[in-house]
Formats: sequence, C-alpha cells, structure tokens
Amino acid sequence: MTHTAGADRAQGAAVWAAGFRPFFLAAAFYGPALLGWWYGARLGWWPSPDPHLPLWALHAHEMLFGFAGALVCGILLTAMPSWTGAAEIRGAPLQLLAALWLIGRGCFLFQHDLPAPLVVVGDGALLPVLGLLLAYSTRGARKRLFAWTTVPLCAFAAANFLFYAGVRSGSTGEIERALALAVDALMFLFTLYGGLFVPAFTRRWLRARGIESKPLSPPIEMATAAAMLAFALADLLHAPVQWMTLTASAAALIHAWRWARWRGWRAFRDPILRCVHLGYLWLIASFLLRACAGTRLAWQDAAIHAFTIGAYSTLKLGLMTRVALKHTGRAVRADRMMRFAYALLPIAAILRVAFALSHGPEWLVGAAAFLWALAFLIYGVRFAPLLVRASLPRRRAAPHPA
Repeated sequence: MTHTAGADRAQGAAVWAAGFRPFFLAAAFYGPALLGWWYGARLGWWPSPDPHLPLWALHAHEMLFGFAGALVCGILLTAMPSWTGAAEIRGAPLQLLAALWLIGRGCFLFQHDLPAPLVVVGDGALLPVLGLLLAYSTRGARKRLFAWTTVPLCAFAAANFLFYAGVRSGSTGEIERALALAVDALMFLFTLYGGLFVPAFTRRWLRARGIESKPLSPPIEMATAAAMLAFALADLLHAPVQWMTLTASAAALIHAWRWARWRGWRAFRDPILRCVHLGYLWLIASFLLRACAGTRLAWQDAAIHAFTIGAYSTLKLGLMTRVALKHTGRAVRADRMMRFAYALLPIAAILRVAFALSHGPEWLVGAAAFLWALAFLIYGVRFAPLLVRASLPRRRAAPHPA
C-alpha cells in the first residue's frame, strides 16, 4: 500500500515536472472550448459574456492571450533549459504560472462582474512573472536566447495591458492596435523559435539519412530579425501602403530564403517534420497576403488568419507532438490519429482565408472552426495521459536540444 500511494503521488506530481505539460494541456482543451463558445455566440445560440465588448475583440483576445499565451509559456519553459543550460522551472513556480493563467482566463471572461483594476492585474500578471522566472533561471547560463526573447515577450505582455486601456476608454482603435501589437510580437517569437527548432530537427533527420544540410547562417538570421522588426513597425505605425507592401514582401522573401536553406522538403516523409514545415510555409503565405492587401481589410483579415491558423497552429501542433513524445521518453513518431490532426489544420486555414477573401458563405467559418478545434482535441485526448504521467527513462542523450 505504501508503494502504491507513493506511485500515485509521483504520477500526480508528473504534470508539474516540466513546463510543457500543464500548458500544452491547457492550450489543447481551452482552444477548442473557446472556439466553440465564440462560434455559438456568433450564431446567436447564447449571449456573449460581456455585451460591452465586440465579439471579435473577445475572440481575438482569448485566442492570443489565452490559447497562444499558454503555448508561449509551454515553449519558453521547455526551450530555455534545452538551449541555454538554464535550470528548469518546475514544481511550485510552475504551479504559480498555471494558476496565473487560470486566474487570467477567469478575470477576462467575467470582467463585467469584477473591478477593472483586478481584471487588469489578474489577466496581466502571467507574462511578467514568466519573464522574471526565466530571468532568474538563466542566471549563469547562456543568455543570448533569453535576450532575444525579452523584447517580443515584453511587447506581448504590453499588448494585453494596452487592450484593457482601450476597453476602459471605449476606443475600438486602441483595442485594434493592442491586438496588432500582440500578433506582431507573436510572429517575432514564432520566427525566433521556429528558426531554432525547425532547422535543428530537419538537420538531424537529413544527416541520419546521409543528406547534406546547411548550418544556420548568422547574416540570414539577423536579416530575418530586421525584416520582422521593419514589418512590425510599419504595421503598428500605420505606414503608407507602399511601405507596408515593401516590408511584407521583404519579410516573405527573407523567410522563403531561410526556409529553402533548411531543405525541409527533403524531410516531408516524416509527418511531424512535414507539419512544422507546412506551418512555416503558411507564414510566408501570410506575408504575401499582407503585401497584396493594400487598404483592403478583407485581405488583411486573410493574412492574419493565414498566420494564426495556417502558420502558428500548424507548426505548434507538430512541435507539441515532438516535445511531448521526446520529453516523456517515447519514440518521436506521429501515430495515425495525429497524422489525421495535422491534415485538418491546413484545410481549416484554407477555408478561413477563403471566407475572408470571398466575404462568405458563413459555413466556411464554421467548417474552419470545427476542423481547427478537432485537431487540438485529438492532441488533447491522445497526449493527456502522457502529460500527466511520469516520463519513461531516456535511453540516451540526444545530440541536439529540445
């Protein structure tokens, strides 16, 4: 009986053994629930929780700071120890972060019934606390990656506070600018960590099969960062159409060049690698759509969803699979259920982009939402048992991190 009780305690504590565990679980189940709630409110099946806010603002905020925010936490808490040699954040500090994420969701969804300062602090605390914990854990470690992470992470956190400032002032324009800042910060984090994970995984797969692969090029990485910064500044400052087209085209070009050097098409036989590379290609597509958008709001909407559904969700689902399998001691192979889930997200992205460009019909949005939600529910059902149980013993150390 003593052995059984100890084993039960060990299993219960496993979810707090690594940052990806609680936050991947949160994203996998909260995202679909949120999307179902939003679409039902869109169709008038039930009222919005806050009639003082437009439904699109509620949807955008929670998909960014609720769903994507959970993934930001899970990825950073996993990447920092692997790539910098920092101490891993687990146990009580990880429980604090998970509690702050839950408090934030509650504060936002019930903000109409709570004091405004409590809502702002309750929903805004997670990312600053995450940054402080990461700064503390990287003391004495290689800080270059954390330094690159700090600016977009601060921008992402600031966007949340600016959102509430817009809500308080009743300014739709301020809310839109805050959400634009959040998307731009998320894109920078996406390209930063995508540029680490995707080529590292691809090189390993190619070299195992005797295929030459090129190392990272510091000039291209610096050019990528510069292109992202220029695009974000043009977007946030409402630059003239010509500048927006120029910066979006330059970002598409540099990312296409970056992706071509990785030779990712050679690794398409592996379902996980195919998933992450398709996600990166959707990033390029989102920049091309933005370059063509001009002042047309429909094309801007298409570009945003090409990134959020096509790029961010697709790449993250592949990455979530790989991280969960590798860091729990399982073989890094996608089963049939996950291969099916990978196929759903590009279809969802195509449908949502088609809706934006064609102004309807409504079933395109419903189908896109259903397929997106189903993909992450499949992940949640498939991986929840792994994420709450203790890891299997690792057979040997991996030659590359994460």
